[in-house]
Amino acid sequence: MANTKGNGNMPNAHLHELLVDEMKDIMGAERQLLKGLKKLANAAKNPTLKKAFEEHYEQTENHIERLKSAFSNLGLNGRGKKCKAMEGLLNEAEEITEEFEDSPEVLDAALIAAAQKVEHYEIASYGCIVTYAKLMGHTEIKELLGQTLSEEKETDELLTQIAMEEANMGETA
Repeated sequence: MANTKGNGNMPNAHLHELLVDEMKDIMGAERQLLKGLKKLANAAKNPTLKKAFEEHYEQTENHIERLKSAFSNLGLNGRGKKCKAMEGLLNEAEEITEEFEDSPEVLDAALIAAAQKVEHYEIASYGCIVTYAKLMGHTEIKELLGQTLSEEKETDELLTQIAMEEANMGETA
């Protein structure tokens, strides 16, 4: 079942299929997230939060390019698969937006909570991929996607900062 063709001499080659599957999953998730971030930015009332969503949209485009490079490094195309987890997280974000759209003092806090759930999913996914790449000796993939992992963590920290300093304090635009 494991696809280790051509990888017999690679350390921990048994992880190859799992690495590729996780990369396909997060590629799909990142592409889905592009649409979700536009909706989050449009729904946000706080200008700092809106800007953070817009900046993360641009970062996400870079994340996709890094994933394409990682796939290329493995000799594969950068095709993703539908990520059911991201689909669920984005559906939840949409529900939150609808539920609190008439309460701007709560809406931004709710959007941050939804966005942080997305970030934590991405952090977990990239963390696994980086670990697999490291164990398999894929240094370039480890470094490329390790950079993305760091950015996802920074985004999560930024969202916490916006929540604690602005959104959860009832300040709106």
